[in-house]
Amino acid sequence: MRLILAGFLLLILCVTMLSKSVPSHDANNQLVGAWRLVWLEEEGADGKSQRANCTGQFVFTRDGHASVQVMFGNRPAAGAANSAPVQYAQGGYEASFGTYKINAEGKTFTYHVEGALVPALVGKDLPRAFEFSGRQMIVKSTRPEEHWRVAWEHY
Repeated sequence: MRLILAGFLLLILCVTMLSKSVPSHDANNQLVGAWRLVWLEEEGADGKSQRANCTGQFVFTRDGHASVQVMFGNRPAAGAANSAPVQYAQGGYEASFGTYKINAEGKTFTYHVEGALVPALVGKDLPRAFEFSGRQMIVKSTRPEEHWRVAWEHY
């Protein structure tokens, strides 16, 4: 009987230790992987939110690296001047890579840009809020002057 009890306690100890060593479904594990852009909402000239014609991909690696690319459907022709203010995109294309750190309690991550199509972004920390809704991750800036939201879905 003692052998059975000892075996049972050992089993409970092993299960407890295993559950602590196996990653849970925390925010970091939920972010990891490749995401396709579902929709992007941005503020129009009239101040109202509108969906942009675009496609894109966001990739988060388990070791804290990330890259994002977005191509807008209304890209200017090659050689044409881009009259829109350049913040994240140039010539109708956004591309950057870097690292990220998660604040799971605040449901935010900070994307540190190491390289980008827009040189002014290099070295910047871009704070982002995120939330999960079904298979989608909704991301928006935490900066009050930026009024956009993006929905990403796991491939």
